[in-house]
Amino acid sequence: MELAFIPSPSSGVLYLGPVPLRGYAFCIIIGVFVAVWLGNKRWIARGGRAGTVADIAVWAVPFGLIGGRLYHVITDYQLYFSEGRDWVDAFKIWEGGLGIWGAIAFGAVGAWIGARRRGVPMPAYADAVAPGIALAQAIGRWGNWFNQELYGKATDLPWAVEITSSADGRVPGTYHPTFLYESLWCIGVALLVIWADRRFELGHGRAFALYVASYCAGRFWIEYMRVDDAHHILGLRLNNWTALLVFLLAVVYIVLSARKRPGREAVVEPGAERADGDAAADDATVDAGAEDAEDSRKAQDAAKDSDAPAGAGERAAAAGDAGEGTERDAKKDARDVKDGADSAKKA
Repeated sequence: MELAFIPSPSSGVLYLGPVPLRGYAFCIIIGVFVAVWLGNKRWIARGGRAGTVADIAVWAVPFGLIGGRLYHVITDYQLYFSEGRDWVDAFKIWEGGLGIWGAIAFGAVGAWIGARRRGVPMPAYADAVAPGIALAQAIGRWGNWFNQELYGKATDLPWAVEITSSADGRVPGTYHPTFLYESLWCIGVALLVIWADRRFELGHGRAFALYVASYCAGRFWIEYMRVDDAHHILGLRLNNWTALLVFLLAVVYIVLSARKRPGREAVVEPGAERADGDAAADDATVDAGAEDAEDSRKAQDAAKDSDAPAGAGERAAAAGDAGEGTERDAKKDARDVKDGADSAKKA
């Protein structure tokens, strides 16, 4: 008897009045916004311009969606082209079904086009957006929860996910929430890449390669737990082999790139330094002008202060001279009166 479990939504669609909001699509949209936001902050920190990440994402995101859908449809073609299936469903991306391998591959093509148009190096851009992509995956995986899909083997663990739908061969019960495992793993990958990038100053695509290798390591064991239909090769699911191959390629790239081009790119966006320098020069000119105006004002105030005591001294000196003149006149008048009196006596 299960004492606790993660309940699944009764419906994968939320309604905002008459407007349907599909949980799967909503998770993808939020993930894209988070990836662009974090990528922009990291790009600016590396010396790039604000807005460049978003401009390139305009190319990368549509390519990624197309690639992810193509990979899913090709590797699970029986869901759309076998007897009793409707091939039109292959275009219903909102119902779920995006392969991360195709999304990253095609998204990289779109990013390369956008990067060339902006004149920025693709490896530097990939390094900047790598943690954001991992976080976007972590958020996007919750879309599988809305659709009650991509769960693991049956379990009675307290964090098991309850599946209530019986559509497409599902059996109601509690299962390993592999979507949750992968979401948490992707958050860990994002934190690992951010830490390693700060600690070792990864450049020339190595931060992105670390993200790829780390994700593949987790995807391998999580994929092994899943019970949904998949093609098998030598006893392993197709995505297990894909994860293993991509992991090896990412590790080889990290090793070879570190030998050929150690360190990090000095310039990630040509012209950004010049623009920043011009802005700094303008700010310095404005500050210098303000300082000169302030100094001039202080000098004028000081001159006024120095003039005030001087004027008071002059006024005091003039008053002193006036006083001395008055005293001399009084003494003269006294002598004249005395002389007059003496003359009167003699007469």
